[in-house]
Amino acid sequence: MNSSSSLLGQGESDILIKNKSSATGFLILGFSDSPELQGPLFFFFLLIYLVTVSGNLLLISLIATVSHLQKPMYFFLCNLSCLDISYSSVTSPYLLRIFSTGNNNIPFKMCMVQLYFFSSFATMEYLMLTTMAYDRYVAICKPLFYPQVLNKITCILLAAAAWIAGFLAGAPISILISAFTYCKSNIINHFFCDITPLLKLSCDDTSTVEFVMFAQGVSFLSSCFVLTMMSYIYIISAVLKITSTEGRYKTFSTCGSHLTGVTLFYVLLVCVYIKPVSSYSLDEGKVLSVLYVNVIPMLNPIIYSLRNKDVKKALKVLTKRWLYCILGLSNIRKLK
Repeated sequence: MNSSSSLLGQGESDILIKNKSSATGFLILGFSDSPELQGPLFFFFLLIYLVTVSGNLLLISLIATVSHLQKPMYFFLCNLSCLDISYSSVTSPYLLRIFSTGNNNIPFKMCMVQLYFFSSFATMEYLMLTTMAYDRYVAICKPLFYPQVLNKITCILLAAAAWIAGFLAGAPISILISAFTYCKSNIINHFFCDITPLLKLSCDDTSTVEFVMFAQGVSFLSSCFVLTMMSYIYIISAVLKITSTEGRYKTFSTCGSHLTGVTLFYVLLVCVYIKPVSSYSLDEGKVLSVLYVNVIPMLNPIIYSLRNKDVKKALKVLTKRWLYCILGLSNIRKLK
């Protein structure tokens, strides 16, 4: 009798443990349990987030309002800035909430929503970077056909395809992971609901998700990487044919910023995700993810504007407009 009761109790206990994560959610471990570090970490990530949002919004404002930036290159850059804001906003506000309140609980459904949007925006990011590489290829290698090939309708279709494909690509993995049973623990050793930390908590067979991840990596990531590299092989070949050193510099400078952004993105992407789940270090992954998730969206506006004469000129134009508005308002107030 006691033996059967203990067996029944053990079975009930297992069921309770298995249902715990889906019922109450997860606990985001974050970076440190030390109360002394919560304040500095809060201001560190708040600063990164504010710079990311303000920098990308400024770039969007420039592209939307200054006439000489109404070109395909800047249209795609505007989309990239929208993605960077969205991408960063999926993880940063919740992390800041954890630092400020000390409450690191995230409901199960909220975790799955965060996972879905993070996966979707990550896919959109490298699709958009590939589209921008194609834009630079046509501009440098086929300059006479550039207005016809990348007309307004084509640009809108390419951008829309990246957004739609990203939202579709994020669904399969999110649906599969949401159906898992989590019985090992409800503590996510990360600062947001990412794929690999969740797989490590599952007590189900994760081979299906790993296969889907591999399939998406081959179909989306690898194809985007190959297309981007092919574009730059043709671009570099075309640049080397230019006889003058100044001409080479001017031509290559139009895509140098994009090449820098692409290199940073793919290097960190490979370091974080292109490895077996069993050999993945969660502590190492957290540090690399900060660069991938928070730092790159912050740096993109700087990378794309620092050496870009058009953007610098547009910034001067917009600054003058703001000054005229401010001075005009102040003069009206004085007259009143």
